[in-house]
Amino acid sequence: MKVARKDLDAQVEQKAKDLIQKINAASLDTQEKVFADLARGNSEDTATAPSGGYLARPFKKDPNKINGLYDRTEDMQPGDVSDIPIRYSGHWYILRRGEAVPKTFEEAKPELLASLRNRKGYAVAAKLAERAQNRLNETKDPQKVAQELAVEANMKPGEMVKETPFVKPEDDVPGIGSSQQFEAAIGPLNNPNDVGERTGVKGGFAVPMLIEKKDPRTPDLEEVKTKVAQTVKQQRAKEQLEQKAKEIAASAGSVADLKAAAEKAGFEVATAPAYKLGSPLGTAGTGPALDEAVYGLKTNEVTKTPVKVGDNFVVLGVTDRHEADLAEFAKQREQLTQTMLSAKQNQVYGDYITTVQRQMKQNGSIKLYQNVITSLEDSEPEIAPQPRPRFPIPGK
Repeated sequence: MKVARKDLDAQVEQKAKDLIQKINAASLDTQEKVFADLARGNSEDTATAPSGGYLARPFKKDPNKINGLYDRTEDMQPGDVSDIPIRYSGHWYILRRGEAVPKTFEEAKPELLASLRNRKGYAVAAKLAERAQNRLNETKDPQKVAQELAVEANMKPGEMVKETPFVKPEDDVPGIGSSQQFEAAIGPLNNPNDVGERTGVKGGFAVPMLIEKKDPRTPDLEEVKTKVAQTVKQQRAKEQLEQKAKEIAASAGSVADLKAAAEKAGFEVATAPAYKLGSPLGTAGTGPALDEAVYGLKTNEVTKTPVKVGDNFVVLGVTDRHEADLAEFAKQREQLTQTMLSAKQNQVYGDYITTVQRQMKQNGSIKLYQNVITSLEDSEPEIAPQPRPRFPIPGK
């Protein structure tokens, strides 16, 4: 119901409350009809009033748009009516949750097609990686294999062959990251030109081939001296950086002083407008110590000691400060609580559905209608293989 003028707001709200009482007074068998009749006679929503308050299509919460009008119906049970009128965008609403409506085949078709494309792309890439593995075992020549399969992989040969540095367990391998699957694939490789099993990695598949292996050994004196010297230099640099940050913090009496001293010393100076506790502070990142330091500062104050965040030392100053509006927070408290509760419920429900689905697949309770899958496959054009196979050559 619309509010024509601000002075009529209370009157419209009371009318909405009266309508809720009439709906709740109806029996369970007649409540839906009563709601529909009242919607046709009182609702000013031209999109839903003619249909008795029904939405044109089933509602599904959009995770990218929080606090939408109909989001709260997700937390209601079928047949529930909102206890009080809901104020939204200057109007008053009464919501009723209907029965859940299953998706039609046409509605589910885009998701089925996307899943089918992913399955087909994965299958094509897996077969191509298997062929690459077999050819590597035959030729021991990754460049030749890349030339043979480049067209099918929709890649250039140079993109398919990558050489890694020497790696050890839990290393972050360039282009792959830290992968237990990749480590398991290169684990059995002991001799040059040994080829490992194809394995899934970030963005596709990898077929590892060993070039050279270095066994664990005791480093010689020169190696130790070099590493120790590097470590000492790094430690001294950190100590010098911390000392300089302490000097700047101690000498800065205001934000302007801090900015001038930092710029003069050649340090990075940055401003974070509308900063909120818990959010990243520019390139400094985030952390409890950072939040505590910011929270304790008043306007134009500067921290007297630098705050250590990771390997960085940060000196903070507050140019302006706005205290939280507790009255506004109190107004939104219930809504925020419901939003967080709803998100948690959705997470638990999603985990439950995944578990049940896996169990049903294992005991054969889920049926696949091959005729439907076949019809979808027949209507799909051929696609380039995704994800793309790659053939890293690790130096183990």
